[in-house]
Amino acid sequence: MALLASQWASQSGWEIIAVVLALAYVWLAARQNIWCWPCALVSTAIYSWLFWEHTLPLQTVLNVYYLGMAVYGWWHWRALANNDNDNGEKEVTTRPLAYHLVAVVTLLLISILLAGVLRPYFNAQFLYVDALVTVFSLFTTYLVTQKVLENWLYWIVINMLAAWLYWQSGLLLTAVLFLGYFGFAVYGYIKWRGSYLNQSPSPYAA
Repeated sequence: MALLASQWASQSGWEIIAVVLALAYVWLAARQNIWCWPCALVSTAIYSWLFWEHTLPLQTVLNVYYLGMAVYGWWHWRALANNDNDNGEKEVTTRPLAYHLVAVVTLLLISILLAGVLRPYFNAQFLYVDALVTVFSLFTTYLVTQKVLENWLYWIVINMLAAWLYWQSGLLLTAVLFLGYFGFAVYGYIKWRGSYLNQSPSPYAA
């Protein structure tokens, strides 16, 4: 309890702002609302600085990547809406199981190699978890921009790992945020799956 109180007292105002905007992002994304991307842009800009201050180098890189993906996501979702010739429900796509199996194995190998390469340069106790969260998040964020249904299943696992990582690093609010993300990921999957099932049958998106 004393540790919890100590960590709470150490939270910065910037982290609170980042958490609020991150919650707004995931809630809006689950509802397929394009305004999720501006929320992501500001939140990740703050987190880029916070993670660097807490010696999480890969999380810093990840959030710089998120900045670019927020811009791309805004542009791509607008393009999807403008190109939609039906009722706005053909935007959610899916991928076959073989695609995801290859992706998971490849991302695991990349994560292990990346952490191994960085070990001599960073005195980070949780570098391998940092690498796993970073590499899988890079891939999964791209799936979100493409409106691939299974992105939410990836986030369920990523968010649990990230919550543990941030708690261990002293970022209490962010750890709690990612525990909340677990519920949002389930909600997002249900919402997007409903949209997908209501669409006209179509082949897997490229």
